[in-house]
Amino acid sequence: MTVRSQPGEQIGQLLQAAATLQARGQVAEAARRYQQVLVQDPGNAAALNALGMQALARNDPRAAVPLFERAAAADPSSPRLLLNLASAARAAGDEAGEEAALKRALGRDQRLLMAHLRLAELYERQDRLALAWRHWGSVIAAAEMVQSPPPELGQVVARARAFVEGRNALFGAAMDEGLAPHRDTLSVRERRRFDAAVDATLGRRRIFANQCQGLHFPFLPADEYFERHNFPWLDALEAQTPAIRAELEALLAERLDHFTPYVAMEPGTPENLWSRLDHQLDWSALHLWRHGVRDEAVAAACPATTAALAAVPQADIAGRSPTAFFSVLKPRTVIPPHGGVTNVRATAHLALVVPEGCRFRVGGETRPWREGEGFVFDDTIEHEAWNDSDAMRAVLIFDVWNPHLSPVEQGLIRAFFATADASDLSPGLAAHANGG
Repeated sequence: MTVRSQPGEQIGQLLQAAATLQARGQVAEAARRYQQVLVQDPGNAAALNALGMQALARNDPRAAVPLFERAAAADPSSPRLLLNLASAARAAGDEAGEEAALKRALGRDQRLLMAHLRLAELYERQDRLALAWRHWGSVIAAAEMVQSPPPELGQVVARARAFVEGRNALFGAAMDEGLAPHRDTLSVRERRRFDAAVDATLGRRRIFANQCQGLHFPFLPADEYFERHNFPWLDALEAQTPAIRAELEALLAERLDHFTPYVAMEPGTPENLWSRLDHQLDWSALHLWRHGVRDEAVAAACPATTAALAAVPQADIAGRSPTAFFSVLKPRTVIPPHGGVTNVRATAHLALVVPEGCRFRVGGETRPWREGEGFVFDDTIEHEAWNDSDAMRAVLIFDVWNPHLSPVEQGLIRAFFATADASDLSPGLAAHANGG
């Protein structure tokens, strides 16, 4: 008795035979097998796609287009068929057909890198640069999700970045020119905030948020550098710079051994961003106040500095603050990007000895220190420091209350830490450590 194959089995056998013939280079024989499949199943997507690829291979895109159209209609779930259709339309000079096919492919999967790439190229050819800008950006985003990307993808991403950065620069220049009359009417404070908003929108900078390792007091403005008007004592402190610097220089000349490494991790600490500075005098400190306790010997050696700090409303949390110290950064030393413990306090710098090539970044803004000038920043926003000079840099660093806290809130924070310390359940909450 002869066993007849079922229709589905016959189609599968024909497709397999056709693929084998195609692989051997017997293209005409393979085409006959695919046609036999279509006799039995006119909507077979695999056969239609294979015949379309054969048409492209013999440089007949106009014959390929209807084949891919039928294949895509037969298998709506496959964006690959639409990409093939787009390739055929492009080869046939049908830009409208190519665009439509690529949009249909993205309608099935917005993550299709190749569809975004082809559209970006198409819009760039057509000088529709705003659309090209959008899709080159999508190429970059899609490429970031590719695991183990091939080397050629790097070249595609580089091309995409070059286009996007070029368009961003042009757009930014146009925005700067158009907004210039409006910026001229703003105060320094308003201009700084507005410029940050525009630059972030244009991709020229990031907006950094607080990252607190300890107590995070919510809903306080996450300002990188606090506005100077919040600290009316800064002028008086800056006026004391010559006397404070003289005391520092005397300490450096006579009591260098009292400066200790700022970074001193416990033995066995895993490798981390601080390892290079661990127990090194590249970044050293001499504390006048540390964790709320004054060093009387250092204070006695620095009467002008001690008096200047006494006139400052430093943060006062028992066992934690105030903290105040001379921070010395040796030549060619970098303090890596890091964040602080709590945003209930702000960190102040008074620049004492600053050679050319020293700078400080908080979030998206980098400033040089200027001798005799102070600033106050939120150290729970990522910050880092550089001394790229061949000389020492020295700064007086101390903490004050975050200016956006009320006196009542300051009292509640003191009560919080006091209650935590009085409990044997306390996890060892911290509210100290300053940077720079």
